[in-house]
This record gives sequence, C-alpha cells and structure tokens, in this order.
Amino acid sequence: MLTNIATALFGLADLWVIGQLGRADAQAGVELGAKFMMGLLVVFNFLRTGTIALTAQASGRNDEAAQAATLARALGVAGLIAGLLVSLKPLAVGAGFELLYARGSVAREAGLYVDIRYWGGPLWLANAALTGWLIGRRRVRAVLALEVAANLLHIAMDAAFVLGLGWGVAGVATATLLSETAKTIALIAVAARQPPAREVLAALADRATWTAAAIGGLFRLNRDLFVRTMLLTGAILALTRVGAHQGPTVLAANGILYQLFILSALLLDGFESAAQVLCGEAVGANDRAAFARTVRALVLWGLAGGLAVTLVYAAGGDRFAASFSTDPAVVATTLRYSGWAVLLPLLGVTSYVFDGVFIGATWTRAMLLTMAAAAGLYALLLALNPLGNHGLWLAFSLFLVARAAAQALAMPRLERATFSRPAAAAAAAAASPTPI
Repeated sequence: MLTNIATALFGLADLWVIGQLGRADAQAGVELGAKFMMGLLVVFNFLRTGTIALTAQASGRNDEAAQAATLARALGVAGLIAGLLVSLKPLAVGAGFELLYARGSVAREAGLYVDIRYWGGPLWLANAALTGWLIGRRRVRAVLALEVAANLLHIAMDAAFVLGLGWGVAGVATATLLSETAKTIALIAVAARQPPAREVLAALADRATWTAAAIGGLFRLNRDLFVRTMLLTGAILALTRVGAHQGPTVLAANGILYQLFILSALLLDGFESAAQVLCGEAVGANDRAAFARTVRALVLWGLAGGLAVTLVYAAGGDRFAASFSTDPAVVATTLRYSGWAVLLPLLGVTSYVFDGVFIGATWTRAMLLTMAAAAGLYALLLALNPLGNHGLWLAFSLFLVARAAAQALAMPRLERATFSRPAAAAAAAAASPTPI
C-alpha cells in the first residue's frame, strides 16, 4: 500500500505543481498528455501483474529456475513492445490525441508534454517487469524504498523545473522522464542481487525459455490481461474525452478528481498485490483452505480500508482538491463534483481485491469476461447519459461495482475447478489461465 501511494505521487505532483501557475489550459494539457501516456502504456501492465502471478506460483513450488525464466521472458517482451512503440510514435500520438479530443491550446500543451515523456515509455515497460518480479518474490520493501526515493526526486525536480526555472509543462515532463530513468537503474541493481537473477542471463540464452509451449503459456495469460486492461483503460480514457468535450475547466477539474480516485485506488491496490502473491502461492501449493482464508481476509480488510479512505476524503477531501489549482473556476468545478471522489474508494475496493485473486490464481479468461460485461454496462450508461458530468462519474462508479459483482458470481465455480485437480496437475497448469 505504501509502495502504491509512492507511485501515485507522480501524477499528484505533476498536476499540483502545474496547477500553481493558474492556467486551466496548461493543467488540462498535462492531464490530457498524462492520460495519453497512461493509455499507451498501462495496457501493457500485464508485464507487472502477469509476472507477479507466475513468479509467486514458481516461488510456491520453490522453483528458482522458473522464476529466472519468468523474468527473462518479461524483459524480452518489454524490449519488443518498446521497439514497436518508438517506431510508431508519430502515428500513436496523432491517433491518441484525436481519440481524446485534444483541441487548441490544450492540444499544444499536451503535445509538448508527450514529446518529452514518450521516450520514457521503454523505461516504464522495463520497470513493470522488474517490479512485478520483485513483488512476486515478496521483496515489497525494496520496491517501496525505490518508489519513495524516485518520487522524492521527481517532486524536487517538478518544483525546481516548473516553479523555479519556469519551464512549465516541459518541466513536468522532464522531471517524470529523469525520475523514471533513475528508478530503472535502481530496480536493475536490486533485482541483480536476488538469487534467481544469477540464472536470468542463462535463461535469456536458453532455447527452453523461448519454446512455443513456454511462450504460448506466457501469451495466453498475458493476452487476457492485455485485453482486460484495454477495457479498463478505455473506461478511464472516456472520463478524459467526455470532460474534454465540456471545455478546459471541466477537463482540468476531472483531472483533479481522477487524481483523488487514483490515489485511493493505488492505496487500496495494496490488497490486490497481496492477493496476487498469497493466492498465487496457495494455488502453486494446491492449498484450497489457505486460498479461501486469504480471500475472506482480503475482502474484509479491503472493505475496512475503503471505508476508512472514504471517511478521510469526506473530512478533508474538498480542501485537498482545492489546493490543486489557483484558478477559481477550476476549483469551483472540482468542488461541485467532489462527492464522487469521496464515494469511489468504498465502491471500488472489492473489485481491486478480486482482481488480485483472479490474477494470482491465473483465472485471466474469467477476469476478462467479467470486465467485458462491466464495460458493456458502462458504455450503455455513457450513451444514455442525461446528467452531464455527474452522469459520467455515476457511470464510472457503477462500472466498478459491476466488475466486483460479476467476479463474485464467477469465483465459486472457478475455485472448485482449480482445486479439484491433483497437485501435480495444478503445478503443470500454472502458466495457463483457467477458463471460466
């Protein structure tokens, strides 16, 4: 949870610092540019989540060779994706800005931001693979230390470049790029000290790492996670596009509310990360009792955590949100819709927990199908939206609730199917997702 809060500080610092300039178009440009980069990269978050699940299952079997091969494959896939993204930059930026309805001065500010930050994409992909591997090995404190250090560096550079040197949007993007570079170097150093890392170079050169069966298992798992993440990312980008249609002030206000949402989501995502590791270990050990205990505990603690964050936001969320801009119109618009940011931690936390359970158990096909059902409901609500920006946030809230409900309904049958197999069969199936 602390690691995820440190991650959230990237976006919070960027939006807060640029908001002190009192320019709605600059703040909206950073919001739109950041959402473009999120849409471009977060769909590849399977490099983190898939690596956590496969590494945790290999750890549950005490198989260090499999852990090394998992990291080798993840880094190989990250390198391939990075090459494609760099080669497709002109096409990707043009299509992405049109999708997000970037116009006028907002588009110019967003373009400046993306031109600089785009080159951090390959670093982000490598970070996802390395972070997932370390979390799968329960090296969460090391990841926390690196996230905190990188964010302190990022915040210091944000303030220096924007408020000190007056670089504006370019300063925000440069601070993000440099802090990502520092974090990548540190993650490599920490991962290299892990015992299985000694075998990673050998695994990269070993043909067995890249057999059709091994790659097929990796991509079957990651295919489902990729499509699921595309659906989730599409739902988030809809917030930006609909806000952009309502002008820079609403777009900037929605960006602030989104930062409050993502802060709570990343905080509560600690339960998801725990579920990925603990449920993955239980599946790897074929221990149904441990799996059931873990799920119950995580759901209860998750709901308690969601309620706690909701109460904190109810007490001080408006004051916090208002600090993100010195533009009176942006502040007033943010406060008009801030109630949704208060409710979302409690409404969304169960879906985060179930995501971790499904990823840890490699029930990725079921996870994809439940996400698709919730996304269909979300799209319908947006199409029928009669309530303006309130309707947008209502639809997003119901999207989170529908995800959790669908996963809860699917879980009993998936659990029976997974733990009805003998231990040897369960271990052999670890790299393949369980069909719904």
